[in-house]
Amino acid sequence: MSVMHYSNRLPCGSRFLDLAHPQVMGILNVTPDSFSDGGRFGRRDAALRHAGAMVDAGASLIDVGGESTRPGARAVSPAEELERVAPIIEAIAAELDVIVSVDTSTPAVMREAARLGVGLINDVRSLQRDGALAAAADSGLPVCLMHMRGEPTTMQQNPQYPDVLVEVRDFLDERMAVCVAAGIALERLILDPGFGFAKTQEHNLRLFKHLESLHELGRPLLVGVSRKSMIGRALGREVDERLYGSLALAALAITKGAHILRVHDVPETVDVVRMLAAVEAAE
Repeated sequence: MSVMHYSNRLPCGSRFLDLAHPQVMGILNVTPDSFSDGGRFGRRDAALRHAGAMVDAGASLIDVGGESTRPGARAVSPAEELERVAPIIEAIAAELDVIVSVDTSTPAVMREAARLGVGLINDVRSLQRDGALAAAADSGLPVCLMHMRGEPTTMQQNPQYPDVLVEVRDFLDERMAVCVAAGIALERLILDPGFGFAKTQEHNLRLFKHLESLHELGRPLLVGVSRKSMIGRALGREVDERLYGSLALAALAITKGAHILRVHDVPETVDVVRMLAAVEAAE
């Protein structure tokens, strides 16, 4: 697909996302087994408080997920996933001035989340589950497509590519074409290279170094590297020691043209975004 100029205003349900400036997406995992904050925000009140704090700190999106996609994570049923996310989505949509994103691959969850007021579908499987394309098309919402090969349970078992850049670009290009054929307008698509998903350390670092090459696809880029193992491996840091590495990559992602940063540490990342904007605004 050819490069296109896209609108800076992305309709997200009843709200708009301003893509003229980098935006911060706060992660809200309502799962018992997520790699970084598993089990902390499963209850409605705790989740709502945490979401509120992220909004106050400057997050313009809150990404609610009910199925862990860390390597080796167990699968959950659609009913269980819906039970986790529906009350949280409903509460945030009703009480906070923010775009709610649902981190799901499950068609039933997409449909119910759209009914409850989400503004964005964020799917690590790029709408490849049966029924997901139709559910996303019917929602009328924007969709973030991510590159992953295989499933979270097996994705890190010896991933190999002749060229990871070509693989990621071709995969996302193909999924964009499938989405358009299914009735999802190109203007509704956001792309995520999928750092840490079916990729070795070398794949992740090469993909990040050449992130600009994905602008050829002509859609906004979402980057999610917060606290990930690529930082742990590079720095020799445990999950709770990866803030500075995460912030370094956040700054680098912005300079390479990323539009949305998906992060755990919202206040610190917002400071990075604002500092870079202050420099850019200088004479």
